[in-house]
Amino acid sequence: MRSAIFVACCLATLPSAKGYSLKSGGGSGSLLRGGARRRALTTRESGEAAEKLTKYCEDVRKTKRWPTQTVWVGNVPIGSEHPIALQTMTTSDTKDVQGSIDQVMRIADAGANLCRLTVQGYKEAEACMKIREGLFQKGYDIPLVADIHFNPKVALLVADAFEKVRVNPGNFADGVKKFEEQVFDTWDDFKKGRERIEELFVPLLERCKQNKRAIRIGTNHGSLSARILSFYGDTPRGMVESAKEFAEICRQNDFHNFIFSMKASNPIVMSQAYRLLMAEQYKEGWRYPVHLGVTEAGEGEDGRIKSAIGIGSLLQDGIGDTIRVSLTEDPWYELEPCRTLANFGKAKVAAEGVTMETPSFEETARDFTTFSRREADLPKQREGDTVDFRGLLHRDGSVLAKVKVEDLSKNPESLYRALGCKLAIGMPFKDIATADSVVLDQSPEVEDASARLALRRLQEANVGVVVDAKTLAERPVPNAVALFDWSDVAAAGGKPQLPAGCSRFAVTLRGDESDAELSSLFSSEKNEEERPEFVIYQSREGLSRLHAGRRIFEAVLKSGSRIPVIHRLVLPEGMGTDLLTLTAGAEIGGLLVDTLGEGVMVEAGDLMVEDAVRMSFNILQGSRMRNTKTEFISCPSCGRTLFDLQEVTEQIRQRTGHLPGVAVAVMGCIVNGPGEMADADFGYVGTTPGKIDLYVGKKVVKRSVPEAVARDELVELIKAHGKWVDPPSEEEEGEGEGEATAKKEELSGVTVA
Repeated sequence: MRSAIFVACCLATLPSAKGYSLKSGGGSGSLLRGGARRRALTTRESGEAAEKLTKYCEDVRKTKRWPTQTVWVGNVPIGSEHPIALQTMTTSDTKDVQGSIDQVMRIADAGANLCRLTVQGYKEAEACMKIREGLFQKGYDIPLVADIHFNPKVALLVADAFEKVRVNPGNFADGVKKFEEQVFDTWDDFKKGRERIEELFVPLLERCKQNKRAIRIGTNHGSLSARILSFYGDTPRGMVESAKEFAEICRQNDFHNFIFSMKASNPIVMSQAYRLLMAEQYKEGWRYPVHLGVTEAGEGEDGRIKSAIGIGSLLQDGIGDTIRVSLTEDPWYELEPCRTLANFGKAKVAAEGVTMETPSFEETARDFTTFSRREADLPKQREGDTVDFRGLLHRDGSVLAKVKVEDLSKNPESLYRALGCKLAIGMPFKDIATADSVVLDQSPEVEDASARLALRRLQEANVGVVVDAKTLAERPVPNAVALFDWSDVAAAGGKPQLPAGCSRFAVTLRGDESDAELSSLFSSEKNEEERPEFVIYQSREGLSRLHAGRRIFEAVLKSGSRIPVIHRLVLPEGMGTDLLTLTAGAEIGGLLVDTLGEGVMVEAGDLMVEDAVRMSFNILQGSRMRNTKTEFISCPSCGRTLFDLQEVTEQIRQRTGHLPGVAVAVMGCIVNGPGEMADADFGYVGTTPGKIDLYVGKKVVKRSVPEAVARDELVELIKAHGKWVDPPSEEEEGEGEGEATAKKEELSGVTVA
């Protein structure tokens, strides 16, 4: 499964700045490249043992903003004493002065505090002064940020025009990325590479001090230097060490007006890299602000959910002073989700002392330096069962959907489709993206034959039926899973009385249970029939979902319990699609980035069942758990982009979006392209105008393909590597059950990339 890839990436032994070793993930699943994979690399020669990093935020039990110094970017202060700054990036050709001015003005009018422009060479640098002056003349003083790759001399020029320079440690001194392996026999050999960095970087520091400019040391997972890759591997640790080198040079030259960023297209890698960075700042006594972002997040709901998972999880830990939501959309459309997430973080900080306090706990079991899923038990069949309970949950992450009795009664076939079922002669059956179980707050009336028939057909299709236990006592539903509130069960001695027709139960936790209640629930002394099939975590209103959830999982992990935990998020009506999507991604993703949870259930009064199911699956896929559709990694476009990224991405999505377990990267240029395709099976990368390179993994297999035929060639490449299935036809709904089931099995065959 895809999730195994990321375990390999993150299970490195985590070092101090003085000594460590790096473990290889091994095999094709490892993200470590070149020599780092084969040699597992040498221990630093200081002879000192690695120090354990123990702190990355102010408090793991409540949101408390991480205190930073203030960095000034023009007239905009960045840091913990100031509001979170919003930014985006132009997509115009920077040489097009008027076009760039027009975009910046529209971006500023949309609420951006900063705006970044790509500066590839001398012509773009010359245009930057005209852009800056043109904006001043029109009354726009929004600070501008120069995005520099490969060319330190250009950075010197643009520091005279723009208020901030973003440098990428992965290519500032190394030039164009070649993925070459470099071999370092000793730590001293590795350190020699720093001399070249200092030679090129110090002049920029002097220029920025002279002009009162800021710098962002912006590491990208996809563009680590060959030197860093060979010594640290393709890991969050490598990202942090790459940035630290540049920060140390800044400090040695008494330059402190800088900001960090640790971006990756994978929210899990991104979150871990930022946490390691903050842990290093604690260790070093540093207080530099950070810019947050999930790069190449994509577009639409997928891009917003990925961004919310990565950015939202960090904001809830009080980390983040400026943010960008990188979407494959026009830049002004990034500002509203940016603002939503900034307000989300602000609200979490403001809630301290106002809302309910999370019961006190000491966190000892969660390890923020690793990514390793705990083992949980799926439901098993028992002697005497008359339905198959093994479909209640899914091994890679479960989706539960709330349904109403009237949905079952009035139009059951519409409900089946909303749940993601396929239909064969009117009967539902599970497909690759079908909700695993349905949850009802009320059981149907005994005389409601239509609703009861619909429930039975769902059970026959291996969709679990979970019903509130109190209503089951009055109106039994055969083979339903009875859902209890755990506090009620604990008060009655810890063993529920199952309603008639029920052989299994689940429980709901609210987050404010006593330590004794949690200990009783997750006790290893319970036998199979005394244990719930799963736990639903639905935090009580007023509690911080993240922090109360950490307390629950502290009890889970310490006890060694293997009971699955499903996240149930109930949101109010009237939030709107974007706000609901971002809130759900941040609230649930904040725990899933730590592998805390085995499933998702999202609901709101005005959220349609099909939308809730889709959103839940997207959260699981964004959290690198369960793949139910093609994974797209696409950059947000900038002045370097060599084709219409939005149009081409949509065309590729239309042709390849039905391949669960397959990842396709669409990159506008080679700056981050090959690197950010770390977990992509296939890549489509612009190289020169009108020409595309096609990749399998990180290997170019077809160069300079004419853009007019490149999409066709990509499809043929997928077919040649055995990852293709034909998209389901509209006629499939009317097929016989046997034929439709065969189609389902064919689709399911590509779930493992």
